[in-house]
Amino acid sequence: MENPITRNCCNHQLWLVILISFVLCFVLFGFDYSALIGIQERVTVPFANYENSISTHKSKSPQLPEILNQTSIAPIKADDLREDNVQQKLKADDPREDNVQQKLKADDLREENVQKKPVKADDLREDNVQQKPVKDFCLGRYVYIHHIPSRFNQDLLENCGSITAGTEHNMCPYLVNSALGHEVENSQAILSNKSWHSTNQFLLEVIFHFRMKKYKCLTNDSSLASAIYVPFYAGIDISRYLWHFNISVRDQSAFELVRWLVEKPEWKKMFGRDHFFVAGRIAWDFRRQTDNESDWGSKLMFLPESNNMSMLAIESSSWKNDYAIPYPTCFHPSKESEVFQWQDKMRRQTRPFLFSFAGAPRPDLQDSIRSKIIEECLASKDLCKLLVCDYGVNGAINCDNPVNVMKLFQNSVFCLQPPGDSYTRRSIFDSILAGCIPVFFNPGTAYAQYKWHLPKNYSKYSVYIPVEDVEDWRAGINQTLLRIPENRVLAMREEVIKIIPRIIYADPRSRMETIEDAFDLAVKGILERIERVRKVLREGKDPSIGFAEEDHYRFTYSGYVGETLNRI
Repeated sequence: MENPITRNCCNHQLWLVILISFVLCFVLFGFDYSALIGIQERVTVPFANYENSISTHKSKSPQLPEILNQTSIAPIKADDLREDNVQQKLKADDPREDNVQQKLKADDLREENVQKKPVKADDLREDNVQQKPVKDFCLGRYVYIHHIPSRFNQDLLENCGSITAGTEHNMCPYLVNSALGHEVENSQAILSNKSWHSTNQFLLEVIFHFRMKKYKCLTNDSSLASAIYVPFYAGIDISRYLWHFNISVRDQSAFELVRWLVEKPEWKKMFGRDHFFVAGRIAWDFRRQTDNESDWGSKLMFLPESNNMSMLAIESSSWKNDYAIPYPTCFHPSKESEVFQWQDKMRRQTRPFLFSFAGAPRPDLQDSIRSKIIEECLASKDLCKLLVCDYGVNGAINCDNPVNVMKLFQNSVFCLQPPGDSYTRRSIFDSILAGCIPVFFNPGTAYAQYKWHLPKNYSKYSVYIPVEDVEDWRAGINQTLLRIPENRVLAMREEVIKIIPRIIYADPRSRMETIEDAFDLAVKGILERIERVRKVLREGKDPSIGFAEEDHYRFTYSGYVGETLNRI
C-alpha cells in the first residue's frame, strides 16, 4: 500500500511545477506590468466610483470597469503619466457635461508652454499700453457756443408778439416744437409720417440754435474750438423794427452785440474771424449802406467788428463773408428711414403736369417776370398748373399750407422758380423736396447762393433759362421744356431726389447718424472757411484780404458750370 504522505508530497511537487511553469510563461511572454499600473491610474480620474476597486497591492487582481472591457486600450505615452497632465486630460467620448466643458489640451495648460508664447517687447511696456493713441473724432470740428446775454436771443422769443410789428403775421404759433411749428394734419395722404410741420421760413436762426445744442463736437473749452458760434437771433431782432422805426433803433442791438463780443478773450484769438452767426432773413436786411432814414434794414454787417465775422443767411449778398444756406422747409425727419421712404415715394410719383408755378405777381417790381410766367402758365392749359399765393386771405390758405404746395409740386415735372422780392425763395427747396426739377431764370436765385448744398454743375439737377429783362421775353416755356429728352428728364429728377437730404433740417429733438442734412453741411462749410483763414495766418499773410470784400461778379451770368437750354 502506498504511503499517504508520499502521495501528498508528489501532489505538492506537481502543483509546484505547474506554478513555476506559469511564472516562466508569464515572464517569457513579457507581460507589461507598467501598462496595467497605467490603466489603473488612468481610470481613477474619470471613474470616481471605482477608486476603491483598483488596489495598489500586488496580491490582488485589478477589477476594471465594464466600459474598459468594451474598448481597446490605447498606448500611453510617458507624458500622459505626469500628474498635471493626467488631472486635466479627459476622454472626448465622455458624455458627461462637466467633462465636455473642461476638455482642454494638456500642452496648452502647461505653464512653461504658456510662458513661451511669442510676445513682442513693446507690448509689455506699461507706458505703451496706457498711451495707445486714440483718434479724436472731433479734432478740427469743435465748436464753442458763446453765452451771450438773453436779450439777444431768448428774450426775443418770450416777446414773440412783437417780432413782426407792423404786419399781420403772428410768429408765436410757429415757435412750438423747437421752432418747427405745429404738426401738419395729413388729411389727403400727400405727406408721409409725422415729420411735417407748419414751419415759418424766417425762423432758421432759432432752428439752427436748437440743432447746435445737440452738435456732436461741442466744447466748453473755447481754446479747443475751431469755430465760435454766436447765437444772436439777428433776423428776429431786426424784424421788430423794419417798419416805422428810425435807424438808431434798428442798429441798437448790432452795436451792443459787437461791444460785448470784443471784450471777450475768445475774440482776441483771431479778432473774430473764427466767429459766425445765423440769420433767418436775407443778408441785404443787414447791409444798409447809408444812414438815410428811408433806407431798408440795419448796418450790422457794415460795422468794423462784423467785417471779421461770417454770417450764414437764407440768402447771401455780394460780400464774401455772407454764406447762403437753405430756407427751412416743412419736412423735419427724426430718423434716416423717414428720409429714404420719402425719396422712394417721390421716385414712384405720377406727374401729370409738365410744369407748375406757386406764387403771386409782383406788379410793384418793375423788372419782375412773374406776370409773364403766370400768363404763360394759363395759356399752356393742361401742361401747367398754377397755385396763386397773393397777400389776401385766399393766398394764405393756399400757400401757407404745405399740403397744397407739396401736392402741386409732386404732380409736376418742372417747377418754375423766378426771383421774388429778392433773388431767392423757399419754393426752391419745396420743389426739390417734391422731386420736381427747378427752372431758374437768374443765377442769383440758386447758383450763386447755396454752394455748400447744391451741385456745382447746375445742369445736372435744374434748367436754366436766363432772362435779363422782362421786355426781352420772346419764347414759350412749354416749348423749351418739351424739347428736353425723356432720358435726361429722368436723370435730372433722380439727381433732385438725391439732393433732398442736403436741403432739409432734421428734427432738433433727434439725431441722424448716417445722413448729412443742411445743418451738418453748413457747419462743415464754415469750419473749412475758418481753417483757410488759419492757414493764411500760419503763412504770415494778412487774413483780412478777401475776407469781407465785395464780389461784383457774384450775380453775373458767367462763371457757372452747366448749360443754358434756351434764352427766352
